[in-house]
Amino acid sequence: MNQIKSYIRFLWHSKNEHGVHSPFVFDLVTKCFYGKKPKKAYSDLKGYRKALLQNKNTIEVTDFGAGSKVFRSNTRQIAKIAQTAGITPKRAELLYRVAHYFQPQSVLEIGTSLGLATAALSLGNETSQITTVEGCKNTSAVAKNQFETFGLNNIETVTAEFTSYLETAAKNCNWELIYFDGNHSKKATLAYFDLLLPGATNDSVWIFDDIHWSAEMEEAWETIKKNPKVTVTIDTFQWGFVFFRAEQRKEDFVIRA
Repeated sequence: MNQIKSYIRFLWHSKNEHGVHSPFVFDLVTKCFYGKKPKKAYSDLKGYRKALLQNKNTIEVTDFGAGSKVFRSNTRQIAKIAQTAGITPKRAELLYRVAHYFQPQSVLEIGTSLGLATAALSLGNETSQITTVEGCKNTSAVAKNQFETFGLNNIETVTAEFTSYLETAAKNCNWELIYFDGNHSKKATLAYFDLLLPGATNDSVWIFDDIHWSAEMEEAWETIKKNPKVTVTIDTFQWGFVFFRAEQRKEDFVIRA
């Protein structure tokens, strides 16, 4: 019910490119979000997804996050995880376009799952170095096997609890693009944000998944938007984009993407 109400509010407040007066956001929306040209990578992403959907093996999933709204058991079929818990084909294509548009050389993904989003990031810029972190060793193993099968060689797979990994790694790394798709709770999301914030630069691109997943996640998103270092945010309902561009005046956008 919370998501339905949130989506109605989103539709009421959202705009397309015609309601955007920031040149930076206008270009992002028109050249990236709304890109309609077919890409070879889209076929590759479909092949990656198809392989998972045909995988009837089961794995025991260790869930460190806010839990699943679909699965009642931790013994889950890989095909079902891909079907219900993975990034949608439309979102995978958008994530590919985002990576292709910004061309980040260093990428962090918090929450690999089966690697559907990771594959999109990898194909978006094949010269980038992607670090993807997953807490569940069995899920991580499936993703790593997929990366090798599909020749996605720019991905480093890390199996670790997110907070413990970030407490160490964030001190030594400055990722240009970060995709937050891990523990969908307010406490965890804000903890990751705070740990990574010192490494944010003027050109950083941060993407938070499922910002309207729950009332708690919406509270986390509002807190992030108000942070003094954040200048531009874009709410696409599924994702929240965060930018730290000093040359931009502070502004929050709600965009249909």
